[in-house]
Amino acid sequence: MDWYRSKVKDSLKMICTLCDSKLVHKIDEYYYDCDTCKAIVKDERYYLTSEEERERYETHNNDVNDIRYQNFTSPITNYVLDHFLPEHKGLDFGSGTGPVISSELSKRGYRIVQYDPFFAPNESVLKNRYDYIVSCEVFEHFYKPKKEIGHLASMLKTDGALLIMTLLYNDQMDFSKWFYRKDPTHVFIYTKETIEYIARQHKLDIDVLTDRFIALRKLS
Repeated sequence: MDWYRSKVKDSLKMICTLCDSKLVHKIDEYYYDCDTCKAIVKDERYYLTSEEERERYETHNNDVNDIRYQNFTSPITNYVLDHFLPEHKGLDFGSGTGPVISSELSKRGYRIVQYDPFFAPNESVLKNRYDYIVSCEVFEHFYKPKKEIGHLASMLKTDGALLIMTLLYNDQMDFSKWFYRKDPTHVFIYTKETIEYIARQHKLDIDVLTDRFIALRKLS
């Protein structure tokens, strides 16, 4: 799957990578805001290379036995434990160097597989359908969110859940000083309105929507 890569286009003609709207308003040197889906989209001229991305991800110290990391990811883990049974099939999409959610669920007998383009590149798992898909600190790295989110939604079974952790932006925040904006691998930033747009486009029900954790259910 072509997860992160995208051909660089003339930034003056850049379109939103989620909704295909023309991007005309830059909020700073690096980012546009989209009038349609209300996302904040990085200028493609500033995308990292695949090698630069991998090097940055390899610096992440994600120890699955670190209680702080377990607590950080607990909104997703707890949702799965509360809404699904061990025999349900799960996918950890973008599992990274330390798949803590998979580790915590597997300890409890849950069936969950991992996919990551750098660290678990088994694309065969992307051909199956799942009762739940978890994706922690991944969505902000999507170079092609329209394609990737569409694929994830298509892999969900009826009444399945897409469980996302990403930090949402709102107008009360100082974007120029926001740590999320300063990460060079963050190319697509969501607002609550962006999540609502995604839910409408893919006929998903919003079960949970906070500034950090989102649960979307596929009802049909």
